[in-house]
Amino acid sequence: MKFEDLLLDIGGFGRFQILILFLLCFPRINLPMHFLLHNFLAATPSHHCAIPHQEAFVNFTTEELLLISIPREPDGTFRSCEMFSQPQFYLLLNSSLQPENDSIIEPCKHGWVYDHSQFASTIATQWDLVCEQRGLNQATATFFFVGVTVGAVIFGYLSDRYGRRALLLLSLLCSLLFGMLSAASASYTMLAATRTLTGAALSGISLIVLPLGMEWVDVQHRTLSGILTSIFWSVGNMLLAMVAYLVRDWRWLLVAVTGPCLLSIVCLWWVPESARWLIANGKAKQAHRHLLRCARINGRKDFTISTEVRARRCSLFRTPVLRRISLCSGAVWFGVAFSYYGMSMNLTGFGLDIYLSQFVFGIIEIPAKLIMYVLVNRVGRRQSQAWTLILTGLLLTGATFSSLRSVVAVMGKGFSESAFTTVFLYTSELYPTVLRQSGMGYTSFVARLGGALAPLVFLLDSVWPPLPEVTYCGVAACCGSVAFLLPETLHARLPEGVEDVEGLALRCSLQEQPCRALLRKRG
Repeated sequence: MKFEDLLLDIGGFGRFQILILFLLCFPRINLPMHFLLHNFLAATPSHHCAIPHQEAFVNFTTEELLLISIPREPDGTFRSCEMFSQPQFYLLLNSSLQPENDSIIEPCKHGWVYDHSQFASTIATQWDLVCEQRGLNQATATFFFVGVTVGAVIFGYLSDRYGRRALLLLSLLCSLLFGMLSAASASYTMLAATRTLTGAALSGISLIVLPLGMEWVDVQHRTLSGILTSIFWSVGNMLLAMVAYLVRDWRWLLVAVTGPCLLSIVCLWWVPESARWLIANGKAKQAHRHLLRCARINGRKDFTISTEVRARRCSLFRTPVLRRISLCSGAVWFGVAFSYYGMSMNLTGFGLDIYLSQFVFGIIEIPAKLIMYVLVNRVGRRQSQAWTLILTGLLLTGATFSSLRSVVAVMGKGFSESAFTTVFLYTSELYPTVLRQSGMGYTSFVARLGGALAPLVFLLDSVWPPLPEVTYCGVAACCGSVAFLLPETLHARLPEGVEDVEGLALRCSLQEQPCRALLRKRG
């Protein structure tokens, strides 16, 4: 008996499944609060060089003191990283004059003065990560995503080997520990290390929550469970904007976004292990116990189950169809993450207040996901995946050159989140149960490489200001086109073993409509 048939016998989408999906939404809310935290954690406020011996100029106003001490840009603003070696008093007589001798201009030697009107403190102001150290500030996000990348491989493999629930609990505990250690960092090196470890721990939550929920629901409600779980990412996005607005100190902000892990740990008490995974790994007795509980809560009578032989394990690249799936889905994930985090970590580049941008970017994701619920069920996963990613790239370039920069950026963010929502659902359906978390771990590994590179691309603006957006566009369009090479999974049962992937179900899906009737007949 196939597991899909078992689900129908005990209620494929009843009170039990709704309870599980609700409980799994809490860790999902916590994810964007860390993944997008860099926007506020490492924000760089307006700053200028600290002026030495300032007490000698008590008769000068602040504006006059800056005028004789700090060179100005062509637009009249004071430079952030340079100062005069000696006060230029003649500028008081004619402030429009510019020094002709560049030798009197030198880099800041006495530190910086920061504008604290928006941020009480960030890691940029804590350790002077500006000017020549600007790269270290951007690298903080890269360190975090390097951790997520490593964690994807570790948690992906271990959750296929030892189970979803145990690894999800471990991930939550480690996220809580390393998140609090990050808030207590005494140096930049300690912060970089603990943020890397936090990223590795959070990777387990990102990988396990969606597949664990989907493995408990029937075919008809699989898309609904994927979209519902994804919507709570957007809720976390909006909550991050509100929390960051209320908590302006970076240490307390880290505490505020890490604390909810405690609630997620408590909720996990009522979440069972995936019965689908238990059966695929020959643990029928444990699966039977969870299935009985599911049937009881859903109001179904007692039943008996007969499980298939343990499914054969295999490498993600050993067989032809698995190899194509792994290579193509890896490319798609890279493009999705690269463009998504490229937009999400450039909140100040779209003409809106940083807190408003974060909130708007979060709220626009919800209607985008509701639209995707209709599209992936009507036009299929493959077409939805490809076109949302391609349109994301086109709108990224439009946000660079359009006068309606904010509007185009918000639309691009909607398509970007649609692509991210689809790729989680699509990939979970492509891999068999025995390799699902390994496949998710591999694709997440590739995605986090994109996430790690995305913040560094902003540094290319020194070469050509629009170059970062053009780069995001090119990568998104190319990777979106690769999605056309993947098989369609609409209305197909979740594959249990490698033979299901290599066999009739996904091979027929390449032929689209003519095979669907045959799939239903053989089901």
